[in-house]
Amino acid sequence: MASALFDRDLVAIGDLSKKDIGEVLEHASKMLSIVEQGRRVDYLENEIMATLFFEPSTRTRLSFESAMQRLGGGVIGFADAGTTSTKKGESLADTIEVVSSYADVIVIRHSTEGAAREAAEHSKIPVINAGDGVGQHPTQALLDLFTIKKEKGRLDKLRIAMVGDMKNGRTVHSLSEALSLFGNEITFIAPEELQIPDSIYGRLSREYGSAQKSESLEKARDADVIYMTRIQQERFAKPEDYKRFEHSFRIDRKFLEGANNDVIIMHPLPRVMEISPEVDKMKNSVYFKQASYGVPVRMAILDMMLTGKK
Repeated sequence: MASALFDRDLVAIGDLSKKDIGEVLEHASKMLSIVEQGRRVDYLENEIMATLFFEPSTRTRLSFESAMQRLGGGVIGFADAGTTSTKKGESLADTIEVVSSYADVIVIRHSTEGAAREAAEHSKIPVINAGDGVGQHPTQALLDLFTIKKEKGRLDKLRIAMVGDMKNGRTVHSLSEALSLFGNEITFIAPEELQIPDSIYGRLSREYGSAQKSESLEKARDADVIYMTRIQQERFAKPEDYKRFEHSFRIDRKFLEGANNDVIIMHPLPRVMEISPEVDKMKNSVYFKQASYGVPVRMAILDMMLTGKK
Protein backbone atom coordinates (compact mmCIF):
# COMPACT_ATOMS: atom_id res chain seq x y z
CA MET A 1 0.00 0.00 0.00
CA ALA A 2 1.32 3.45 -0.96
CA SER A 3 1.98 6.15 1.60
CA ALA A 4 -0.69 8.59 2.72
CA LEU A 5 1.00 11.38 0.74
CA PHE A 6 1.52 9.55 -2.54
CA ASP A 7 0.55 11.75 -5.51
CA ARG A 8 -1.41 14.13 -3.24
CA ASP A 9 -1.27 17.84 -2.51
CA LEU A 10 -0.27 19.07 0.95
CA VAL A 11 -1.98 22.42 1.35
CA ALA A 12 -3.15 22.38 4.99
CA ILE A 13 -2.35 20.25 8.01
CA GLY A 14 -6.01 19.24 7.99
CA ASP A 15 -5.29 17.32 4.78
CA LEU A 16 -3.60 14.72 7.02
CA SER A 17 -5.09 12.39 9.61
CA LYS A 18 -3.40 11.51 12.88
CA LYS A 19 -2.30 8.24 11.26
CA ASP A 20 -0.91 10.10 8.23
CA ILE A 21 1.12 12.38 10.50
CA GLY A 22 2.53 9.35 12.29
CA GLU A 23 3.67 7.89 8.95
CA VAL A 24 5.45 11.11 8.00
CA LEU A 25 7.27 11.35 11.33
CA GLU A 26 8.31 7.71 11.19
CA HIS A 27 9.70 8.16 7.68
CA ALA A 28 11.43 11.36 8.78
CA SER A 29 13.35 9.37 11.39
CA LYS A 30 14.77 7.23 8.57
CA MET A 31 15.69 10.36 6.63
CA LEU A 32 17.37 11.85 9.70
CA SER A 33 19.74 8.90 9.76
CA ILE A 34 20.75 9.66 6.17
CA VAL A 35 21.33 13.33 7.00
CA GLU A 36 23.35 12.57 10.15
CA GLN A 37 25.62 10.32 8.11
CA GLY A 38 26.13 13.10 5.56
CA ARG A 39 24.84 10.85 2.81
CA ARG A 40 23.01 11.41 -0.43
CA VAL A 41 20.69 8.78 -1.90
CA ASP A 42 19.17 8.27 -5.33
CA TYR A 43 15.53 7.84 -4.32
CA LEU A 44 14.40 10.79 -6.47
CA GLU A 45 17.15 10.88 -9.07
CA ASN A 46 14.68 11.27 -11.94
CA GLU A 47 12.46 13.85 -10.23
CA ILE A 48 12.48 17.67 -10.36
CA MET A 49 11.12 20.02 -7.70
CA ALA A 50 10.02 23.55 -8.61
CA THR A 51 10.26 26.08 -5.75
CA LEU A 52 8.04 29.10 -6.37
CA PHE A 53 8.71 31.60 -3.60
CA PHE A 54 6.65 34.75 -4.08
CA GLU A 55 7.48 35.74 -0.49
CA PRO A 56 10.87 35.83 1.32
CA SER A 57 12.17 32.66 2.95
CA THR A 58 15.44 31.30 4.30
CA ARG A 59 14.86 28.05 6.19
CA THR A 60 11.86 26.72 4.28
CA ARG A 61 13.28 27.27 0.80
CA LEU A 62 16.81 26.13 1.56
CA SER A 63 15.72 23.08 3.56
CA PHE A 64 13.40 21.99 0.73
CA GLU A 65 16.23 22.39 -1.77
CA SER A 66 18.67 20.57 0.49
CA ALA A 67 16.11 17.79 1.00
CA MET A 68 15.59 17.31 -2.73
CA GLN A 69 19.30 17.28 -3.47
CA ARG A 70 20.00 14.77 -0.68
CA LEU A 71 17.36 12.55 -2.29
CA GLY A 72 19.14 12.79 -5.64
CA GLY A 73 16.60 15.03 -7.36
CA GLY A 74 16.90 18.31 -9.23
CA VAL A 75 15.67 21.79 -8.31
CA ILE A 76 14.37 24.67 -10.41
CA GLY A 77 12.56 27.79 -9.30
CA PHE A 78 12.84 31.35 -8.05
CA ALA A 79 13.16 33.23 -4.78
CA ASP A 80 12.18 36.64 -6.14
CA ALA A 81 8.87 36.94 -7.96
CA GLY A 82 10.04 40.32 -9.26
CA THR A 83 12.27 38.50 -11.74
CA THR A 84 9.40 36.42 -13.17
CA SER A 85 6.51 37.00 -15.54
CA THR A 86 4.36 37.81 -12.51
CA LYS A 87 5.96 41.25 -12.84
CA LYS A 88 4.37 41.46 -16.30
CA GLY A 89 0.93 40.63 -14.97
CA GLU A 90 0.83 36.86 -15.41
CA SER A 91 -1.77 35.21 -13.19
CA LEU A 92 -0.90 32.59 -10.60
CA ALA A 93 -3.08 30.09 -12.46
CA ASP A 94 -1.10 30.54 -15.68
CA THR A 95 2.23 30.32 -13.86
CA ILE A 96 1.20 27.04 -12.26
CA GLU A 97 -0.16 25.58 -15.51
CA VAL A 98 3.21 26.17 -17.15
CA VAL A 99 5.53 25.20 -14.29
CA SER A 100 3.65 21.96 -13.65
CA SER A 101 4.80 20.82 -17.09
CA TYR A 102 8.45 21.46 -16.14
CA ALA A 103 8.65 19.56 -12.84
CA ASP A 104 7.27 16.68 -10.77
CA VAL A 105 6.31 18.59 -7.61
CA ILE A 106 5.73 22.27 -6.82
CA VAL A 107 6.60 23.94 -3.53
CA ILE A 108 4.94 27.35 -3.28
CA ARG A 109 5.10 30.24 -0.82
CA HIS A 110 2.79 33.18 -1.38
CA SER A 111 1.67 36.26 0.52
CA THR A 112 -2.00 35.60 -0.20
CA GLU A 113 -3.99 33.19 1.96
CA GLY A 114 -5.54 30.53 -0.27
CA ALA A 115 -2.89 30.84 -3.01
CA ALA A 116 -1.61 27.30 -2.42
CA ARG A 117 -5.10 25.87 -2.76
CA GLU A 118 -5.57 27.81 -5.99
CA ALA A 119 -2.22 26.50 -7.23
CA ALA A 120 -3.27 22.92 -6.49
CA GLU A 121 -6.44 23.40 -8.51
CA HIS A 122 -4.43 24.40 -11.60
CA SER A 123 -1.49 22.01 -11.24
CA LYS A 124 -0.99 18.70 -13.01
CA ILE A 125 1.48 17.63 -10.31
CA PRO A 126 1.43 17.60 -6.48
CA VAL A 127 1.62 20.98 -4.73
CA ILE A 128 3.14 21.60 -1.29
CA ASN A 129 2.18 24.71 0.61
CA ALA A 130 5.30 26.39 2.02
CA GLY A 131 3.24 29.17 3.61
CA ASP A 132 0.29 31.16 2.24
CA GLY A 133 -0.08 34.55 3.86
CA VAL A 134 -1.64 34.22 7.30
CA GLY A 135 -3.17 30.86 6.35
CA GLN A 136 -1.27 27.60 6.75
CA HIS A 137 2.27 26.20 6.86
CA PRO A 138 1.79 22.41 7.07
CA THR A 139 5.39 21.28 6.58
CA GLN A 140 6.51 23.59 9.40
CA ALA A 141 3.89 21.97 11.63
CA LEU A 142 5.26 18.53 10.76
CA LEU A 143 8.84 19.46 11.60
CA ASP A 144 7.60 21.07 14.81
CA LEU A 145 5.84 17.83 15.75
CA PHE A 146 8.99 15.90 14.91
CA THR A 147 10.98 18.22 17.21
CA ILE A 148 8.54 17.81 20.09
CA LYS A 149 8.55 14.03 19.75
CA LYS A 150 12.35 13.92 19.68
CA GLU A 151 12.70 16.24 22.68
CA LYS A 152 9.78 15.16 24.87
CA GLY A 153 9.46 11.53 23.77
CA ARG A 154 5.75 11.85 22.99
CA LEU A 155 3.17 14.01 21.25
CA ASP A 156 0.27 13.67 23.66
CA LYS A 157 -0.80 15.03 27.08
CA LEU A 158 1.54 18.01 26.93
CA ARG A 159 0.97 21.58 28.08
CA ILE A 160 1.76 23.86 25.14
CA ALA A 161 2.07 27.65 25.40
CA MET A 162 2.00 29.48 22.07
CA VAL A 163 3.22 33.04 22.43
CA GLY A 164 3.29 36.11 20.18
CA ASP A 165 1.34 36.92 17.04
CA MET A 166 -1.43 34.34 17.00
CA LYS A 167 -3.55 36.27 14.50
CA ASN A 168 -1.03 36.33 11.66
CA GLY A 169 1.07 33.29 12.62
CA ARG A 170 0.45 30.63 10.00
CA THR A 171 2.85 28.30 11.82
CA VAL A 172 0.64 28.52 14.90
CA HIS A 173 -2.52 27.96 12.86
CA SER A 174 -1.18 24.69 11.47
CA LEU A 175 0.61 23.43 14.58
CA SER A 176 -2.24 24.07 17.02
CA GLU A 177 -4.58 22.01 14.86
CA ALA A 178 -2.09 19.15 14.68
CA LEU A 179 -1.34 19.22 18.41
CA SER A 180 -5.05 19.14 19.23
CA LEU A 181 -5.36 15.85 17.36
CA PHE A 182 -3.03 14.33 19.95
CA GLY A 183 -4.92 15.57 23.01
CA ASN A 184 -2.67 18.39 24.20
CA GLU A 185 -3.60 21.42 26.30
CA ILE A 186 -2.89 24.62 24.37
CA THR A 187 -2.75 28.17 25.73
CA PHE A 188 -2.57 31.01 23.20
CA ILE A 189 -0.73 33.97 24.75
CA ALA A 190 -1.06 37.21 22.82
CA PRO A 191 -2.31 40.79 23.02
CA GLU A 192 -6.07 40.79 22.47
CA GLU A 193 -5.72 42.37 19.02
CA LEU A 194 -3.31 39.62 17.93
CA GLN A 195 -5.10 36.62 19.44
CA ILE A 196 -5.85 33.41 17.59
CA PRO A 197 -8.69 33.87 15.06
CA ASP A 198 -12.11 32.93 16.40
CA SER A 199 -12.61 30.47 13.55
CA ILE A 200 -9.59 28.43 14.68
CA TYR A 201 -10.10 28.85 18.42
CA GLY A 202 -13.77 27.95 18.20
CA ARG A 203 -13.07 24.76 16.29
CA LEU A 204 -10.29 23.64 18.63
CA SER A 205 -12.42 24.37 21.69
CA ARG A 206 -15.49 22.70 20.22
CA GLU A 207 -13.85 19.60 18.75
CA TYR A 208 -11.03 19.00 21.21
CA GLY A 209 -11.79 21.13 24.28
CA SER A 210 -8.07 21.81 24.49
CA ALA A 211 -7.65 25.57 23.98
CA GLN A 212 -7.58 28.65 26.16
CA LYS A 213 -6.42 32.25 25.78
CA SER A 214 -4.34 34.63 27.88
CA GLU A 215 -2.52 37.95 27.59
CA SER A 216 0.07 37.06 30.24
CA LEU A 217 3.40 35.33 29.68
CA GLU A 218 3.11 34.08 33.27
CA LYS A 219 0.68 31.46 31.94
CA ALA A 220 3.64 29.84 30.17
CA ARG A 221 5.65 29.10 33.31
CA ASP A 222 4.15 25.62 33.82
CA ALA A 223 4.27 24.62 30.14
CA ASP A 224 6.13 21.61 28.77
CA VAL A 225 6.65 23.43 25.47
CA ILE A 226 6.82 27.18 24.85
CA TYR A 227 6.40 28.00 21.18
CA MET A 228 7.54 31.58 20.66
CA THR A 229 6.72 33.58 17.54
CA ARG A 230 7.72 37.05 16.41
CA ILE A 231 5.32 39.94 15.98
CA GLN A 232 5.12 40.01 12.17
CA GLN A 233 5.92 43.52 11.03
CA GLU A 234 5.11 42.74 7.40
CA ARG A 235 1.47 41.98 8.28
CA PHE A 236 0.79 45.48 9.64
CA ALA A 237 -0.51 48.23 7.37
CA LYS A 238 1.09 51.00 9.45
CA PRO A 239 4.53 50.99 11.17
CA GLU A 240 3.03 52.61 14.27
CA ASP A 241 0.65 49.67 14.70
CA TYR A 242 3.59 47.27 14.73
CA LYS A 243 5.45 49.46 17.23
CA ARG A 244 2.59 49.03 19.71
CA PHE A 245 3.22 45.30 19.92
CA GLU A 246 6.86 44.64 19.03
CA HIS A 247 8.00 44.33 22.66
CA SER A 248 4.97 42.41 23.94
CA PHE A 249 6.76 39.25 25.15
CA ARG A 250 10.34 38.17 25.78
CA ILE A 251 11.90 34.96 27.08
CA ASP A 252 15.20 35.37 28.94
CA ARG A 253 17.27 33.55 31.55
CA LYS A 254 15.39 35.17 34.41
CA PHE A 255 12.03 33.99 33.07
CA LEU A 256 13.30 30.43 32.63
CA GLU A 257 14.61 30.32 36.20
CA GLY A 258 10.98 30.45 37.33
CA ALA A 259 9.60 28.12 34.63
CA ASN A 260 9.20 24.36 34.37
CA ASN A 261 12.75 22.97 34.54
CA ASP A 262 12.19 20.64 31.59
CA VAL A 263 10.41 23.12 29.34
CA ILE A 264 11.65 23.36 25.77
CA ILE A 265 11.70 26.67 23.91
CA MET A 266 10.76 26.48 20.24
CA HIS A 267 10.54 29.13 17.54
CA PRO A 268 9.86 28.80 13.78
CA LEU A 269 12.38 31.63 13.20
CA PRO A 270 13.36 34.24 12.23
CA ARG A 271 13.76 35.59 15.74
CA VAL A 272 13.72 39.33 16.35
CA MET A 273 13.74 40.22 20.06
CA GLU A 274 11.31 37.76 21.63
CA ILE A 275 14.04 35.35 22.82
CA SER A 276 17.17 36.73 24.43
CA PRO A 277 20.43 35.42 22.86
CA GLU A 278 21.48 34.29 26.35
CA VAL A 279 18.86 31.53 26.06
CA ASP A 280 20.63 30.02 23.03
CA LYS A 281 23.16 28.11 25.15
CA MET A 282 20.66 26.94 27.75
CA LYS A 283 19.46 23.33 27.75
CA ASN A 284 15.87 24.49 27.19
CA SER A 285 16.47 26.02 23.75
CA VAL A 286 15.81 23.75 20.78
CA TYR A 287 14.93 26.25 18.03
CA PHE A 288 18.14 25.81 16.00
CA LYS A 289 17.82 22.04 16.24
CA GLN A 290 14.17 22.48 15.25
CA ALA A 291 15.25 24.35 12.11
CA SER A 292 17.72 21.58 11.21
CA TYR A 293 14.90 19.02 11.28
CA GLY A 294 13.38 20.79 8.29
CA VAL A 295 15.66 18.77 6.01
CA PRO A 296 14.79 15.19 7.10
CA VAL A 297 11.09 16.00 7.50
CA ARG A 298 10.88 17.55 4.05
CA MET A 299 12.90 14.66 2.65
CA ALA A 300 10.26 12.34 4.06
CA ILE A 301 7.41 14.37 2.56
CA LEU A 302 8.99 14.49 -0.90
CA ASP A 303 9.91 10.79 -0.88
CA MET A 304 6.45 9.71 0.28
CA MET A 305 4.72 12.03 -2.17
CA LEU A 306 6.72 11.07 -5.26
CA THR A 307 7.49 7.38 -4.66
CA GLY A 308 4.72 6.29 -2.34
CA LYS A 309 7.18 4.88 0.20
CA LYS A 310 6.19 4.76 3.89
